[in-house]
Amino acid sequence: MLTGSDTILIVVLAIAFDALIGDPDLLWRRFPHPVALMGLAINLLDRTLNREQWSAAQRKAAGCLTTGVLVATCGSLGLLLEAALGSTPLGHVAQGLLASILIAQRSLYQHVSRVVSAFTDSGLAEARRAVSMIVGRDPEQLDASGVSRAAIESCAENFSDGVVAPLFWLALLGLPGLLVYKVVNTADSMIGHRSAQYESFGWAAARLDDLLNLAPARLAAVLIALVAPIAGGSAAQAFKVMWRDASKHRSPNAGWPESAMAGALGLALVGPRSYGDRLVDDPFLNAGARFDAGAADIRRALNLLIAACSLEAAIYAALALVV
Repeated sequence: MLTGSDTILIVVLAIAFDALIGDPDLLWRRFPHPVALMGLAINLLDRTLNREQWSAAQRKAAGCLTTGVLVATCGSLGLLLEAALGSTPLGHVAQGLLASILIAQRSLYQHVSRVVSAFTDSGLAEARRAVSMIVGRDPEQLDASGVSRAAIESCAENFSDGVVAPLFWLALLGLPGLLVYKVVNTADSMIGHRSAQYESFGWAAARLDDLLNLAPARLAAVLIALVAPIAGGSAAQAFKVMWRDASKHRSPNAGWPESAMAGALGLALVGPRSYGDRLVDDPFLNAGARFDAGAADIRRALNLLIAACSLEAAIYAALALVV
């Protein structure tokens, strides 16, 4: 049975392994990534249980069953892995290495920095292609400022979803918590859409993902606000924008890190966006601030990402010493 200090040590090891190794492409070209396996399971359940001829109530029940099966399976797998690895001499190291696979601090930095490199090396067309790897909106409708703001918004949101939240649930519940969070977050991205096909079936996954991200999203926002001076911003201004504007976002969680990032950088973020043929007419976060963004602003966001990740690592390391 892991103690609190054991679990925090595993968190620290996971942060270190992810920072040093990240997601090695060579490995995942040969073996399926755990998130890809989760996606296969979600897709199978979707094709099996999300039946067009069923009523909305039946599809919602099927979606609840799907989410329950995913949570139970991944939670049980996490318990088995903890039991198996915990009995080995280097069990903590093995668990930290395994957990690092599901943390995205290094890969997030790499994906966002590719947008900067694309601007510098090839121009707007290549930057659009690079940003399409990390956002769902139509990149062909984005000018240089739109591409830059999309990259910055993705950096903020994915810091919460891909770094802070996995570590939060790993620290709280160990490998079972981490695996459950990742499968729910993956399910939300695949079936948690407000469309005719998924409005009912994806309801449970979307609501559970909202619940699991409530605390981590706010923690991510605080971390971003605290390191605002790294990017030439003001922590006080970042906190002010966060408290004022976070609730304006259509997501109960994404508005927190994105509004903190907007305040830290002195930019107006979010606002109306196009997803294919669908226009999302959202209000701006930090409205009235500078709208035009560029590659230099993405670099500032990346500096904030590094600083926020470092602050988070320092907090967990301090906890490992005192717990």
